[in-house]
Formats: sequence, structure tokens, C-alpha cells
Amino acid sequence: MKIIFVFGGSGYISYFLINRLIELNLFDKFIIYDITPPKYFNILPSNVEYISCDVRNEIQLYKESIDVEKSWIFNLAAIHREPGHDQKEYFDTNIKGVKNINDFAEKLKIKNIFFFSSIAPYGKSLIERTEKSELYPETPYGISKVMAELLHKNWLSKDSSKRLIIVRPSVIYGPKDPGNVYRTIKALKKGFFVLPNGGKVIKSYGYVYGLVDSIIFTMNKTDRDITYNYSENPLLNLKEMTVTIKKNLNYNKPTLSMPVSILSFVAGVFQIGFKLIGKKSDIHPTRVRKASFPTNIRPHYLIENGFVFNYGFEKSLEHWKSIEPNDFQ
Repeated sequence: MKIIFVFGGSGYISYFLINRLIELNLFDKFIIYDITPPKYFNILPSNVEYISCDVRNEIQLYKESIDVEKSWIFNLAAIHREPGHDQKEYFDTNIKGVKNINDFAEKLKIKNIFFFSSIAPYGKSLIERTEKSELYPETPYGISKVMAELLHKNWLSKDSSKRLIIVRPSVIYGPKDPGNVYRTIKALKKGFFVLPNGGKVIKSYGYVYGLVDSIIFTMNKTDRDITYNYSENPLLNLKEMTVTIKKNLNYNKPTLSMPVSILSFVAGVFQIGFKLIGKKSDIHPTRVRKASFPTNIRPHYLIENGFVFNYGFEKSLEHWKSIEPNDFQ
């Protein structure tokens, strides 16, 4: 039986990935291992099974028959939200989890792993970075992802019949988006968005449907060791993105510009004020600083290998509106 084991499979990207693989009928069964039940499926498809799992602990082995040559492990399990966790939490989950997933693969003799890393290992990237660029992680999350990549590569090195694909995705967005791009859209609609330092910084982004296309594209390659970036190509800077959003969605409220230092101070005041009244706020100094943190990432591997980027930023907004119009109400 050709099986996909999806660790961290209850999350956003996994939902779109599993749905697309079901459409293509490439696998017989999908097993979601996650600490929480799937939250994006209203009802699990008949060939999808959920197993409660904390990757920090030894993973329960799967008992049914497995085609070890054609089955895959997808590792999306990670602590990633910044701020929101103590430093050690990133390492406890992102490192222990990889070790336990590698052990799971070894015991079941599964030959293929697809690991979801991050662009965080590149650090600040004002100058364009490709897969051949040096890694300079600056946060516990970024450091843990570099270490996780190395652990998976060590697993690969022990057997020439194994395959490992590592994707370093940029900020991923799309229908039912829980992240930064949708927060930007909502803020622009309300007139609450302020461009840090004029918005000239490039913040790499990727549409979730394009990311899934790239996953299938690389799985169909024969290379046994692939590491690739995923961002759209070409990229817009933050100011260009806001102009495109406002034009495409007919938002007319003004967008201000402000130095990051002042924005961080204002965000800090908001944090204190909300704490005093016992509420939480998404306006956080760390998030403000991250908004000005350049991530100029080029998907060189995909470009060189002829991958077709179907979702420029404006086209992705149009596609998003066509399939999930309620997101923009």
C-alpha cells in the first residue's frame, strides 16, 4: 500500500497538500500524525486517518502493509510562531521531532522523506539569496531548522536508495489564510496598516497552491537529494504588495509610512495597554521588527529546472477571491 505519513498534518499547508494528492490519486492512504486533530477538514476523507502524536516522544509504528519504496513521510511538525514560545521549545520540538521521525522511517524502512524547513536559516537577506547561499540563522527557530535539515541529511547518507527533498518555503498564504498576508489585507481594509520604513523591503511570499505544485514537481524528479526555496517569482516589495492589494480589492483608505523604531515603540505601548485590561493584541514589537526584516529569497532550483510559476501576487489574489470570496467580506 502506498501511504503518505504526514507529521504536523493538521496544519494549514497539509490541508491543501493532502487534498491535491487525493485529486491526483497518487497514494492509497494518508495518515495524519499530529498533537491536535485536523482543523481545516470539516469531515476527513475516507482514505485519511488521524493518529494523535507528539513527535517529541517515540512514535507509534504503523501496523498495516506499506510499499516502502513508493510511500513517503512528510515532516511539517514544528514550533514556529515568533513570538510565542520559550527558546528551548523550538529545539525540543524541531530537533527531537526530526530524530523520532528518522527513527520511525528506519524502523518501517520507508525510503522517502519530504521535509518542510524555512527561509529562516538564511537570516536577514537584503541581498538576494538562493539555495547556494550561506546560512546565517539569527533566531532559535532558524537555528533549529538548520539542525533539523542536517539530521535528515544524515538519515539520507546511510542508504543510497533513500530520497530526501527539503523545501524552504517563504511566508505562505491563501484561502483560509491564518498568517501575515491575510493580517495585512485586513489591516489595509480597515485603514490600520502602516508601512515600515516606506515599504521598500522585500518580504518573500508564496501562494499555497503554487507551493503544492512545487512539491509535486520535485517529487516527480529523480534526484535523491533536493533542497529548494519556494517563493513566487518575481517578487514585489512590501509597498508594491500593498498597492496591488488595494487596487485588486478596491480598498481606498490611506496607508501611512513610519520608521520601525517608532512603530516598535507604539506596538510596545499597545502591548502594555492590552495587558492592563486583560486582553491580547496582534500588535507586537517583535512582529513589527519582523515586518521590516528583509527576506529576499530566489527559488533558483525551480527556475533552473523549468518549474512554471502560475501565481504572481495579483493573480493569486484573483484566484483566492474566486474560490473563497468569504475571506474578503
